[in-house]
Amino acid sequence: MLNKIIVGCEEWCSLPDIGIMAIKAKIDSGALTSSINAHNISVEIDNDGTEYAHFDINPIQYNQSLKIKCRSQIICRRIIKSSNGISEKRIIILVNVSMAGKKWPIELSLANRSNMEYRMLLGREAMEKFFIDMSRKFILGNISIKKIHRMYKSKINHNLNNKKKLKVILLASNPHLYSNKRIIEAFKIRGHNILFVDVSKCYIKICSDGMYVFYNGDQLNNVDIVIPRFRPSVTFFGCSLLRQFNAMGVYCLNSDEAVANARNKLKALQILAKKGVKIPVSAFANSPLDTQHLIDIVDGTPLILKLLEGTQGKGVVLIDTHKSAKSVMDAFKSIKASVILQRFVKEANGEDIRCFVIGGKIVASMKRQANIDDFRSNLHLGGKALSVKLTKDEISMAKLASKSLGMQISGVDIVRSKNGSQVIEVNSSPGLEGIEKITGLDIAGMIVDYVEKDIAYRAK
Repeated sequence: MLNKIIVGCEEWCSLPDIGIMAIKAKIDSGALTSSINAHNISVEIDNDGTEYAHFDINPIQYNQSLKIKCRSQIICRRIIKSSNGISEKRIIILVNVSMAGKKWPIELSLANRSNMEYRMLLGREAMEKFFIDMSRKFILGNISIKKIHRMYKSKINHNLNNKKKLKVILLASNPHLYSNKRIIEAFKIRGHNILFVDVSKCYIKICSDGMYVFYNGDQLNNVDIVIPRFRPSVTFFGCSLLRQFNAMGVYCLNSDEAVANARNKLKALQILAKKGVKIPVSAFANSPLDTQHLIDIVDGTPLILKLLEGTQGKGVVLIDTHKSAKSVMDAFKSIKASVILQRFVKEANGEDIRCFVIGGKIVASMKRQANIDDFRSNLHLGGKALSVKLTKDEISMAKLASKSLGMQISGVDIVRSKNGSQVIEVNSSPGLEGIEKITGLDIAGMIVDYVEKDIAYRAK
């Protein structure tokens, strides 16, 4: 061990022989042979009988637009048992792998890992000279999404030559937010035209001979898709714009109805409960005379009080006593602000889980831990992001919650209570910063992948 380099259970490496400049690999001492996700595999036989494998590799997870065409000599074919216990005959090639400033040859099987979390697996034969610390990741250093795209920029541009360019509108309020900048960057990297449109500077024309949207005085024409990420304070007007775009035949991701469902917390809870999604006990009333009964409905104090509209933890208050609850509710009602009472899940210890859902699939998840002096785990309020493993129930719950509200892209927030996991909120424009950083995934790129595939499907 003294002479061995310590690596984590996940590390970046390169395969210079076949043009892979960077790929994230899982270090798995339980597997003997290393493997890589390869598709479109064909075999070429040279004049002297030597066999060569031709295959494609997508080195960036969930980014199907980046395709590296590879060629390597076949050294043998071998029966290998996969992690699910199925044995199959695979092509084995010999390539050099580079990691930690060292380069050495490894046997690599070409496998279908498209449904696996990692594009590449390094088995124990390849890692004999290393000590693996399974409790840590990227000991040798992580590589940012931006750097990965810069490394593969020429390859990405080459692959875009024959692809249809989409005209995309990002309908939002702040162009400087991390999430908005990442989405714009991801669409541009794929060769699409994307325009940031400030929702507050739009206006619409409605008449019998057509529907029109104007931005800064210019008519918005020939738009393929609108992605809404506007702030809650402009929800009514933002959804009106989405309806207008929809009437013009423009694809909206998410729809006005989906955004409205998520932004109205009461309506969202009613829909989720009707669809059988587990939620914390909640209560709502119009009259201040019903305050005491509402408190009893949610099992008394402490309890959570939420404004009907709000995100990023804004408009959410933890109330410890009956007296405080009555005072706060009366204060909100005096300014005609509608609020919901909800049981406080004390046993969650300030933690919740964010599931990022795209097209009905959970593409990433993280645990959020609140600051010691706050109960809200939102990262915008100083919460901490951590890795998490979802249960089967949580996976099903997040998918159902997103689908029930009509979402194609959503952030489903789950809390683990003594009564099992429960959905506390569904966000129609989930943030990318925390979840991209903790998972290392290119979620903005996944959104582009989904858009490209969905638009192609709708065009059939």
